Formats: sequence, C-alpha cells, structure tokens
Amino acid sequence: MRTTVPALLATGLSAALALAAPPAVTGPAAAAPTAPTADADRPSSPPRKQPVATGYGGAVSSVDADASAAGIEVLRRGGNAVDAAVATAAALGVTEPYSAGVGGGGYFVVYDARSRRVHTIDGRETAPAGVRPDSFVDPATGKPYPFTPELVTSGVSVGVPGTPATWQTALRRWGTLSLGRALAPATRLAERGFVVDPTFALQTRENAERFRTFTSSTDLFLRGPGGTAPAVGTRFRNPDLARTYRELARRGTDWLYRGHLGREVARTVQAPPKSAATDLPVPVGTMTTADLARYRALVQQPTRVRYRGHDIYGMAPSSSGGTTIGEALTILARSDLRRLPRDQALHRYLEASALAFADRGAYVGDPAFTPVPTGALLDPRFGAERACSIDPTRAANKPVAPGDVRGYDGRCATPAAATGRDDADTENISTTHLTTADRWGNVVSYTLTIEQTGGSGIVVPGRGFLLNNELTDFTTVYDPADPNRLQPGKRPRSSMAPTIVLDPTTRRPVLAIGSPGGSTIITTVLQVLLNRLDLGMSLPAAVAAPRASQRNTAAVTAEQAFIDRYGTALGAYGHTFTPAGAPGTSAAEIGAVAAIELGRRGALTAVAEPTRRGGGSAMVVRIGRR
Repeated sequence: MRTTVPALLATGLSAALALAAPPAVTGPAAAAPTAPTADADRPSSPPRKQPVATGYGGAVSSVDADASAAGIEVLRRGGNAVDAAVATAAALGVTEPYSAGVGGGGYFVVYDARSRRVHTIDGRETAPAGVRPDSFVDPATGKPYPFTPELVTSGVSVGVPGTPATWQTALRRWGTLSLGRALAPATRLAERGFVVDPTFALQTRENAERFRTFTSSTDLFLRGPGGTAPAVGTRFRNPDLARTYRELARRGTDWLYRGHLGREVARTVQAPPKSAATDLPVPVGTMTTADLARYRALVQQPTRVRYRGHDIYGMAPSSSGGTTIGEALTILARSDLRRLPRDQALHRYLEASALAFADRGAYVGDPAFTPVPTGALLDPRFGAERACSIDPTRAANKPVAPGDVRGYDGRCATPAAATGRDDADTENISTTHLTTADRWGNVVSYTLTIEQTGGSGIVVPGRGFLLNNELTDFTTVYDPADPNRLQPGKRPRSSMAPTIVLDPTTRRPVLAIGSPGGSTIITTVLQVLLNRLDLGMSLPAAVAAPRASQRNTAAVTAEQAFIDRYGTALGAYGHTFTPAGAPGTSAAEIGAVAAIELGRRGALTAVAEPTRRGGGSAMVVRIGRR
C-alpha cells in the first residue's frame, strides 16, 4: 500500500483556498465499498516511512507506516475519510498498543463535505460510579499514592473506554463501511504481525517492570529470551487482538458495553491479574458492567475562532484543546506576527500560551459537571483584553493569573494585582494522532490515547489490548473548587486538540492537524498553525521546525534545537528554558504531528514527522491525477 513521494508540492495556503468543490456526497456514489480480499493477507515487508506525500484521491498521515497503509487500503477500495480513520486507528491499536487501542478513548473531528460542516465526537473515558474523592489515597498511609509507577499501574486509574463507541458512532453517522469492514486491515495486521522497530522495543523495555506486574501483560509483551522485550527486526504478532477485532466485527460494540467483553474488562479492573513477584500495590478499581452500559460517545459542536482569514475548528470541553488554542489565537490576533522579527513573534506566542493555560486551569473541565465559559474564552473581546497583559519587551512572571470571564469589554485597563497558580500536569506524552482525507472532500482529524505509555500496564487476559490510566488526568489531589476534580461519571480534562481549518468563503477545508504529547499537544498544534499561517513556512517546514511549550510555568519547556536557535534572543525578554528531556530519548521531543493540507483541484499534501518519534508516515492514494 506504500506510495512513493516526489518533490514537495509547491502550493502555498493561497492555493489551498482555491480548492475545487468536491461532489456533494460523503462516500462513493456508484458502488458500495468491497471487503478486502485474501490477497492482502500475504506476509510482506513493512512499508517504508515517508514524512511527506503529495497526490490525489485521498491521503493518510499517522506515526506508523502499517497504520497509514491500512487507511490507504480502505480509501483505494472506495471507503471515505471516516472509514479510513477508523481503519487507521484500529491498526494503530496493533502497532502502537502502548499509545492507543480498544481500552482507551479520544476525540474525533470530521468535516462532512455534503453539509460543509464540522462535527466532533467526544470519546473521552469516564470515571466509574464508584470513585470517591479519596480514591487516589492509600488507605494504609492516608497519603496519595505516588503517581508513577504506583497510581498509573492500577485498576483505580482505569476509565470506562470510549474508543469502540467512537468508531461505531463515526461510521454510523458519516462512514460507508460496517465496523467489521473497517477493522479488517487491522485484524489481518494483528494476525500476521508487524516488524518491531526501535521505538516499540524501547517503550517495551521502559515499561518492563510495569508489565511484569501482571501475568497477562508479561505473556503478551515480554516474549524475548528470559522475559525481555522483543528484539528490533523480529515480527510481533497479537492473535488475541485479532480475535477481539473479529468478535467486535461480529457482535458489534455492545459486546463491550453490554456483553461478555465488558464483564471481562470490569473483572480485570476490580481484580487485576497480579504477578506473585510484584512489589507494586496495584490499587483495584470499581468499574462495573453498569458503568460500561452507561457510556456514550457524545456528538457535539466544535469550537470555532476566526484567525487570519480562516475558521479554526477544534474540540470543545471535556477537551481543553479547542478552547486553549482558540483563546491563544484570539490573543495573538492583536499582533501582526508576519511583520515582526522572529524573536518578537515567538515571545508573543509564548506569552499568549501562558495566558490561555492560566484560563484553562481556572475554568475548563467536563461541562456536564462544571459550567465552562467556552463562549467567553473564545470571545475576541476577551482575547483582546488578555492581550493587553503582554509586554512586547518583557516576559511576565509565571504563573500568570487567569482572566475575569464575567467582566471584560475588550479594552485595556490597569490589571489588578493577582498571582497565578501552578497546575499539576499529569497528562502523559504518549498518545497518537491520525489525519485522513478522501476524494470527495471529507476530512478527519482524530487523536486517541490510553494515556501513559503502556496505559495502566494491564492487558485484559486473552484479549490483546491494554486498559487506559486516564483517571490520572484528573487533578490527583482532590480540591472541591477545581473544575477538573475527580467525580463519578465525569470525563477528565484533556489537552487533545484535533483541528480542522476551513476557508470561510467556500466552507471547505484547507488544513487538518493534530498531535500527541500530553499538555504539549496544545502548544504543538498552536505553534504549527502559527508557522504555517503567520510565519510563511510550508507545512512540512512548519511541522519539522523546533518546538517550545509555555504552559504557564516559570520556565519554558523546549526542544534543544529550539533553545540553540532562539534561547539567547528570547532570554533577553526574560524567558528561561528547560530541555524537554534527556538527549536521545523520546522525552526530548515535543509532539508528533500528523497533518494534511488540501490544495487546488483536489491536490493533497500529507505530512508527518521527519524524525520525532522515529518519524511518521504520510501516504496518498495516487501521485498523478489520472
């Protein structure tokens, strides 16, 4: 399914605005898509990763070549962007099992070419009904469990999974394939296996202690000599997951939410399959089959802001991605970044990010449990008033205080003395993102996760997938005034930020983007948008550029390449920097973008990371127009 790539498409965003109108259909107009044939089941070498692909007829961008190939297969067989997104996500559950899968959740943003509207699905996990304010407290000591590895490696950290419900909801509303047909490429991939790369081997080694805590996880992932990680270049097969996908195809998602698989999940959470040799406490969870039966993936309105002549659509709460990126853009709209020297533009980017993160921490949570002032946070007048806080010559002392969402008029005034607070950041960097587009003009931006690298560390016995540890995305020290406090049935606040950019005149997409990275997702997507829309970079250059993340903290977290290039100039403003992680590790990188730009007459540029996270995989259906 691999497609080779010629030179970069030499179209700018102005060309993307002239995108030709697609047919007014969301799927094929003639024949229904056919199921994949047995020929595709033949063993093959892994597709080669390419960070950029240009062409026509559809595109997929993800972190993994096998997963992107699964999406391209669906597009070539007549499926649309939604079908391809589900197929790619299911394949990522095979090849990226430590980042996503059946046991997790996520956020799905789709542009429907028929209606020319953007829709979203909140597939975030929910807290079981049995959680209490002290669920994260060790009853033996009366103190909170240490975050890692004790709390994350537990049943109490597991939220009710939302990924299968997201897949089914997306296919039912906007897809053309059944769930079974969408899962077929991933089912074959799990059966025949994939070639272990350095990233998978490293992540397995890093989680070996946690995986040894559970017999089921040891059996699945520690198959090397003496119970070690699989070696690079070997083939990793997951027949249990293949059987799980086949049963989901045959029985539907009710098998999880109202059936036998749900009973197995609940039993695993309440009584994790602990190894006799482990020293970890493994706090048990309270999830029941009733919690699974109550779960719903929520179809809801996206966030929207106007920026530089584009409409930027994102995820509304429970995600904070759309509100925080949107607010930062309304703040930055007050400055003409295109005319500023690069250091001044980056200074404003960092300051706007800090202001938006201050408001995120103060106001954003699950709107079913706490009133979230989404309208105020995205109001250009509120953004204009927050922009008044930016000194063009000096970085503010961090953390900065949140703005007043109840009393603003868009005018600058002398701010009252106030002190911000540090928000504990418990979101892990391991998540995954994919972007798809089809020949009819439909586009999907989908971020999904199991939270920690390796989630809770618990494999459901015999089922081939890990359970999430998403409940640790709640503020782990309970505060009744915190909008992100732990409550039964609640969705923890997320930073996932799948985003689609439209030309407001034609109502057609010009760009779709997203990234993993915990709370750095927000700044990653924001920085790439600024690189593309303000700073004149091509999309491949915008993705490859070094990154920095200011999340209302005293020091800016940045990649070493960013510090080397801009640290001295930005230090003159008072910014200080902390390297993102130890050199040569995945923690030293910020984000792993997967994006697609839509150009003139159906031209597509799919872009993934050239090096971060081992490099991503961009593919198109065909190079020539034909």
